[in-house]
Amino acid sequence: MPVVSLKEIVDRAFADRYGVPAINIVNDLTLQAVLTAAGRAKSPVIVQTSVKTVRSMGAKVLFSMWTSMTDEIEVPVSLHLDHCPYRDVITECLDLGWNSVLFDASEMPVDENQRQTVEVVAEARRHGAHVEGEIEAITGVEDGVGSDTEAKRQSLDRSLEFIEATGIDVFAPSIGNAHGAYESEPQLDFDRVSDLVSAHPIPIALHGGSGMTDSQFRDLIARGCAKVNISTSMKMTYMQSSLAHLKTAEESGKWDPPTLFNAVTTDVEALVTGLTDTFGSAGKAW
Repeated sequence: MPVVSLKEIVDRAFADRYGVPAINIVNDLTLQAVLTAAGRAKSPVIVQTSVKTVRSMGAKVLFSMWTSMTDEIEVPVSLHLDHCPYRDVITECLDLGWNSVLFDASEMPVDENQRQTVEVVAEARRHGAHVEGEIEAITGVEDGVGSDTEAKRQSLDRSLEFIEATGIDVFAPSIGNAHGAYESEPQLDFDRVSDLVSAHPIPIALHGGSGMTDSQFRDLIARGCAKVNISTSMKMTYMQSSLAHLKTAEESGKWDPPTLFNAVTTDVEALVTGLTDTFGSAGKAW
């Protein structure tokens, strides 16, 4: 199975009402673990890279790693640039071969957001790529992008105008979700997803998924959330697993890096496997 487009993955998920994990990787270990777990679960998966990860690793190195690790992949996978307000980074990633981007112009006035999103969609199309858009910011800072101040939600009519005028392939609305860790169960506006999908059938991206309950995930997926973003849970799993193993190494006086890598990989794979079960994507590979 070759690497496929974001649109092919989310359109199938939207039609059959399951969610595809869209997971932010941070290095080669997490990328390999995500791909391995998706393959074992026979689940499509969207691998996401933040601007911070692209800049820290280098876009060329990151994409070379991606092409090498997906060379013989047996499940549908796609590479997505997450929350990027920088047009130059979008261009660099599209030129190299990213399958899709989220142009995050949510802090701009809505009309300017719409104007520039139209331009990004046109640029992506020239590369055979796709675009996720958002009209208002999701609360919280994600890898240096965003704000902890809750943004004003736009009306249904204005959101639909944005979707139709820009030609985006996936829409990410604010529904009370937030980036980062929730202190308590989030209070979500489920009806906003239903209203959007009823008025304009478009796959919805659910941001701020880390910390939502299984029932919330399943409800939102049934309403049309086909792309489910997971970043904070990945970071927490990666770092907590590393910390636990390093404490054990310190106590035993045995410092063996491959053992650390294996332990972290096992925990990341378990996270991804659990997500494919919860989201209903396990067994949905084609």
